[in-house]
Amino acid sequence: MADLHAIRVTVNGVPYEARVESRLLLADFLRDHLGLVGTHLGCEHGVCGACTVILNGRTVRSCLVFAVQADGAEIMTVEGLARDSQFHPLQEAFRDKQGLQCGFCTPGMLMRAYEFLQENPNPTEEEIREAIAGNLCRCTGYQFIVEAIQDAATRMAIASR
Repeated sequence: MADLHAIRVTVNGVPYEARVESRLLLADFLRDHLGLVGTHLGCEHGVCGACTVILNGRTVRSCLVFAVQADGAEIMTVEGLARDSQFHPLQEAFRDKQGLQCGFCTPGMLMRAYEFLQENPNPTEEEIREAIAGNLCRCTGYQFIVEAIQDAATRMAIASR
């Protein structure tokens, strides 16, 4: 029998308690235990960024974090961006500016962009490119992603007025 550990986490504002194996990755916990499949698993080595979530206010690669390490944490996944069936301005911008193609990298890209825009609400194109450099996309060539993040920054600034 595997050694189970009790954890408590808050994911997208909802508290959860679970008993998990010490080797269970946070990405697998989110997907398999909570049914939050927006967190994608790509490389499973922390290189691609598809599994990016926000853990206690900072982006992390959930394929590199054990669920037990998140005990007591607040986690935000891509599912937590939308509120009351309303897309977040980032999601709207990605849709409107064609910031996605196959969509595999999109959840991780959105989470990284969300954190970045919290830190830098009026970024330059160069700052955006640097911020998302750790999230790989094989389809878009990044230009539309950069434009979407620029557009989201504008939308978020207008919404905060």
